[in-house]
This record gives sequence, C-alpha cells and structure tokens, in this order.
Amino acid sequence: MITHRPLARLSFGAGAGSGSRQLPEEVAVALSFNGSTQAVMMATPADLTDFAYGFALTEGIAKPTEIQSVEVVETPHGLDVQIWLESSAEARLSKRRRTMAGPVGCGLCGIDSLEEATRKMAVVPASPFHMSPSQIMVAVAALPAAQPLHDATRAAHAAGFWSGKLIAAREDVGRHNALDKLVGHLIRTPHAPGAVILTSRVSIDMVQKVAALGAPMLIAVSAPTAQAVALADEAGITLIALARPDRFEAYTHTDRITQETADVA
Repeated sequence: MITHRPLARLSFGAGAGSGSRQLPEEVAVALSFNGSTQAVMMATPADLTDFAYGFALTEGIAKPTEIQSVEVVETPHGLDVQIWLESSAEARLSKRRRTMAGPVGCGLCGIDSLEEATRKMAVVPASPFHMSPSQIMVAVAALPAAQPLHDATRAAHAAGFWSGKLIAAREDVGRHNALDKLVGHLIRTPHAPGAVILTSRVSIDMVQKVAALGAPMLIAVSAPTAQAVALADEAGITLIALARPDRFEAYTHTDRITQETADVA
C-alpha cells in the first residue's frame, strides 16, 4: 500500500519557489474483532497485520495464540482490519469493548472508565538483559537508519527493538500505532530480551504497551511524564529518556545499566 506521495506546495523565505513535497498517507483503519469494530485509528496503511496483533495484546483483548486470522479489507472509507479470535478471548473482548475514533496523537481515547485508563500491568519478568551506556547511545544512533518514511516525509514516528543490534523497527504517523506495529511483529517472531526505542515522548499508555510486550528496557528520545516514570518503576522497566547518540537520562531500574567493562547485552 502507498505510505506517502508527493503534493504540490509553495515555499517562502530562503529558497522560495514552487515544487512538491512527499507527505505521509493518513488513513482511517478500523480494528474489528469477531465482526465488531473496537477502534478506528488514523494510521499509516502499512504493517497492518502487525498492528492487529500488537493492538490486541497491548489493549488486553487477546494473546497471539487466541488470534485465528487477520484480513485487511479495503472499503470506500478506509481499511477494515478484521481479526477473528478464539472463544477463549470472548469474555475479555466484551470487558474491553469500546468504540474509539482516534486521532494520531490519541492513546487512551474512548476508554470508558478510570480503571481501564490506569489498569495495573504485570511486572516484567526478570532477565539477564543489560546494556552499558555506550550500547544505549549506539542503539539510539541506529534507529534513524530504519526510518525510511520519516526520511521521505519528516512526519512519522518510529519504534524499534534492540537486542545486541536493531532487529526490528516500525513507522506510523501515530506514535502509539508505531509501537503497536512493533509489538505485533515481535510477538510473532522469536527474539531475545531487549530494549524498545521510541522517537516520541513517554506517556502512561506507552509504558503499558511496553509492559504488555514484556520488554525490560524502554529508551525514548523525548521526556517522560511523571506518571509514566512511576508506572515504569512499578512494572520493573528500565526507563531511559532524552536519549541522544552522546547522552541520556535514566529514571528507573538503573541496575540494568552496567559499567563499560561489563559490555554484554
């Protein structure tokens, strides 16, 4: 599917003139479970099967083993991602049922109770995963090379996964969508423990999604909210923010950040 296209534009100031610029596509994507639409998100029309699996897990609707099939259907108004679940997920689906029209910046839109917005997350299982400061900075520096949509448009977020190297990355006009797509890929692909890397700020819902994946470390280029730090601490996640190729700040579970002499990930 087309993820971006050139549009005519006029530029003013230095280098003024006419021309075109590549802009990302933003499409209405319905996520339908067992024939009922649970969410409508504005998203980049790529990696939608990953999106389906990731959204189902991070929203507490279904585990990967409970998904029977995923089909993307084009409609006159957008794309309908039809997900069919095992009967074991029906009760969970009913509990988490919602109708959500979500702009690209929306993470908890349509949640119908305070309990759902602040739901408890399972603590991330213990693992030997750790990174040195230099590895963390190398990981941050590696993500831009896996952002072709951002390179073309300068208008897309990315989420990547580092486990000794950058093993996967997904992009979308929405930061939550990018992370759900990454999660959807990872839960269907064998991988060792690692760190999620985000190009966006860290809010509660982003921490919830990383906790659902079970990743022990979250690295972001922007700052976290105070509540996100508290949730990461509770969930056992090492939260690193304001990360750059030459510096970063660590907020929680800093024991996973080792000295350079113990440089193993």
